[in-house]
Amino acid sequence: MMKHTSLLTLALLLLGNTLMAQNNGTWTLYNTKNSDIGGNNIAAIATDNKGVWVGTYQGLCRLNGGSWLDYAMFNEKLKNQSINCMMTDRRGVVWIGTDDYGVIEFDGTHWTEYATETRRLKMKFIKEIVQDNDGVFWIGVTLGGLVSYNGYTWEKYTPEDCGLLSDFVLDLAVDRANRKWITTNAGVSVFNDRRWLSYTVDNSGLPDNIVPAVAIDNNNVKWFGTLNGLASYDGEEWHIWNTANCPLPSNQVNDLVFDADGMLWIATSAGAAVFDGESRWVVFTSKNSGLPSGNIYKVAVSRQGDVWFGSDTKGLAKLSGFTMPVPETPSASTVTDDRQDEDAQQAQQSAAEERVRINPHLSEGYITITMESPTATVTFTNKAGKDVKTVTNYRSNQKIMINKLAKGMYIVRVSTARGEKSIKFNLK
Repeated sequence: MMKHTSLLTLALLLLGNTLMAQNNGTWTLYNTKNSDIGGNNIAAIATDNKGVWVGTYQGLCRLNGGSWLDYAMFNEKLKNQSINCMMTDRRGVVWIGTDDYGVIEFDGTHWTEYATETRRLKMKFIKEIVQDNDGVFWIGVTLGGLVSYNGYTWEKYTPEDCGLLSDFVLDLAVDRANRKWITTNAGVSVFNDRRWLSYTVDNSGLPDNIVPAVAIDNNNVKWFGTLNGLASYDGEEWHIWNTANCPLPSNQVNDLVFDADGMLWIATSAGAAVFDGESRWVVFTSKNSGLPSGNIYKVAVSRQGDVWFGSDTKGLAKLSGFTMPVPETPSASTVTDDRQDEDAQQAQQSAAEERVRINPHLSEGYITITMESPTATVTFTNKAGKDVKTVTNYRSNQKIMINKLAKGMYIVRVSTARGEKSIKFNLK
C-alpha cells in the first residue's frame, strides 16, 4: 500500500506547531472562596525571591509560602484601594501604584508616600512604574501623562509640552539604549531623554493605536499587545500575529512578559498563551488547563519559573513545572480513508499550483515576493541549513529587508494556506 501524508499532518505542516496545554505542569487557583486572597479582580502581580505580591481593587496582599497577608493592616490607606501596578527596585524596595494616593514605597518596614508630589503633579490613577538603566523611575499615569523621578527631582511630560502621543499611558518598558517605550491609547511614544518618536497605525505596522502592553526580548525586539493582535518590531520590520494567522486566543492582548528562556507569555481577553517567537504556541483556556475562564488581565513569571495569571473577576492562577514542548517531526502515515486520501492529494496539488516569484531590489537592500495567496510565512535558510530570517503574515509585494543577511545562497520557503514553495536565491 502506498504511503501518503495524512490531511491532518499536512494541515499541521501548513499552519505551524500549535501544542495543547494539557498534562504539562501543575495548576493552583486562588480566589476568595478557597483562600484569603484580597479579591478576585487581579490588577497587578509582582514576584520576588520570597513570594508573590498581588494587587486587587480591594488592596494589596502577598502570598509567602502558603499564607496570605493583607497589607491594609500595616497601612490603612491600602484598605479598599485599587492597586494597579507594582515593581521592586534595585534596592529591593517595592513601589506600589494606587488610584488615590499616587506612588507608595515599602522597604519591608517603612512606608514612604509622596503626597505633595501627588497633588502637584496630579499623579492619581498610577498605571505603570519602571526603573531605567540610570536608575530613574518612570511613572505612567492614567489621564495624567508621564512622570520621572531621579531620587531628587520630579518632572512631568504631557502631550501639551512634549512628543508624548496621549496622557492616557497604558504601559512602559526600557530598552538597551535606555529609550523609554510608552504605550498609550493613541499609539506608542519613544523617548531617548532628548527626542521623541511616535508609532501609530498611520506611520508603522502597529495594528491598533490602543496598546495595553509592551515587552522587550533578549534581542532588543519590541513586542506590543494591542486590541487588534500582537505585534513585534525589530527596528526595521513589523510582524503581526492575530486570530486569523495564529492560535492567539483573542486579538485583545492585555499583558506580555518574557521568561528566562525567552518565551513570551501572553494574557488575552479569552485565555493565555506562550509563544517561542517563531512557530511554537501553547494555548491555555479553562477547557484545557487550570486557567480561570474569561478575561486574563495580567501575567508574571517568577525567578523559580512559576507563571502567574490574574483574572479580572475570577482570581489568581499559578502554573508550576511547565516546559515548552518540542514538537515531533511529522512522519508519513498510511491513509485508509479514501476521502482523506483524496483531500490530501488535492491540497498537495494546490500547493504545486501556487505561483511564487522573487523580485530582487539588491541596490535598495530588499526583495519582494509576488504570490497568489493573501498571506504567507517566508523563511530564509542558509547553506548550512539554519533558518536565519522569518517573516510572518507576509502579503504579496511587501518589502523584505535583506541588507543584514550575509552574502551567499539561500533557500526561501514561502508557506501559504495552499502549501509551500521553496526557491533558491543567491544574495551577491
